[in-house]
Amino acid sequence: MIETLFTPLQSLAGGVLIGLAAVLLMATMGRVMGATGVLAGLLQPLSRSDLGWRAAVLLGMVSGPIGFTLVTGSMPAVQVPHSTPMLVIGGFLVGIGVTFGAGCTSGHGVCGIARLSPRSITATLTFMLTAGVTVYLIGRGMGT
Repeated sequence: MIETLFTPLQSLAGGVLIGLAAVLLMATMGRVMGATGVLAGLLQPLSRSDLGWRAAVLLGMVSGPIGFTLVTGSMPAVQVPHSTPMLVIGGFLVGIGVTFGAGCTSGHGVCGIARLSPRSITATLTFMLTAGVTVYLIGRGMGT
């Protein structure tokens, strides 16, 4: 069984950085910072001017563990208690959800709720409820 440590200061710092990045992207580019939208737009850009900021946002997301390593001297510990096929199935289901939900938790949860978007509030509640039920069922059914 994996033990989740309560890390309020790190969680607060991460939340502040995510919120700051979302506000800066909205203020400077007029764009919502949804991770799947940023990635999708990088893979299939609508215009050449879209590539730069999308690549910068993605690079910032990926460079987090590198920054953590420079500050602490070691990579963050990551435990994945499920098999590769389970991860692939989970990723596929998340992709379906992102498509039908017209966005992901970062776009709806961080940016949409901040704009008081009813669609984003509904989507985020659906994400959270589904995640809770899934964790409960997987934990009960698979003994993890």
